[in-house]
Amino acid sequence: MKGTFTVDSLSTLFVIDGTWSSDRSFNGKAYLTSTCVPGRFTIVRPAFIRPLDGYYRKTNIPNSTKTTTYAAVHERDVVFAKRVWREIDLREKMNQYLASPKRRLIDVILAGIDNRDIAAYDPRSTKNDRNGDSFATRLTVEQARGMLADSTVIDIVDSKTGDKTGSKLVAGEFNPDNVVKFRIKEDWLYDKQRGIFEPRIIGIAPLIKVKIAGNVSNTEYQPAFWIYFPEARPLLATKEAIRRDNDATGLSFDDVFMKRLFNSYVVKQSNDRDERIRDYSQGIDKLYEAERQKLNLMGWELGLWQY
Repeated sequence: MKGTFTVDSLSTLFVIDGTWSSDRSFNGKAYLTSTCVPGRFTIVRPAFIRPLDGYYRKTNIPNSTKTTTYAAVHERDVVFAKRVWREIDLREKMNQYLASPKRRLIDVILAGIDNRDIAAYDPRSTKNDRNGDSFATRLTVEQARGMLADSTVIDIVDSKTGDKTGSKLVAGEFNPDNVVKFRIKEDWLYDKQRGIFEPRIIGIAPLIKVKIAGNVSNTEYQPAFWIYFPEARPLLATKEAIRRDNDATGLSFDDVFMKRLFNSYVVKQSNDRDERIRDYSQGIDKLYEAERQKLNLMGWELGLWQY
């Protein structure tokens, strides 16, 4: 073998460039075997190899290719179903890890939208979709980003008469720390075939507050967009959730939702009048009503096994 050895310091590569020969000897010493085929060769590899940050490499979650599969459910086997909307407040101690600066849930979702691994859906209500959560209209990446911007509603005033003629939404800068709540849409099902009463998450939405110029009163949190949970699971399964108590839990964001490792409260259950809890309860009564509905669901399951 004959060749040259060079190091490119600018691109941090070292390159070996040479020529294979069919010589039988080198410096007067014969080779034991000579199987080289004459020809050119080039070997290129990084000149800088980053040291391992730790004593073992975490590969289970980043290389995950599978999610826990739901058991198949058939309509004929569902004898009870209830749709529930609940909210996760990231300011609660149990949920604070979902807003860890090391890896926020909202950052994982936005990265998935930017890379087009998951789709964002329009949360605005329509005539046929009062709740705006039926995943009917997909948003572009720019539209989804714009929905999360720190927006303010300002009045449009006629310059001649001084009268208010309307209002418009002015988008500002997005701060991920402003996302302190998520809404979950899920179905609770009783499958008589398996004898199991379980929740299945359908969608997740980050909640934002839209500011109203000149109005200091608090506005309600509203969804910025909806994410279809079954579609997002493959991405969430490859992102580790940063836990407070142990760095080696090996829990992904998919595990967080599948294992219900969060605290939440009910804001609505499916009903004949399509009412939210806040439509008929205010203040502390909203919390009491949310807890009552939560206990009713648990009580229904317990009632199955009483003889």
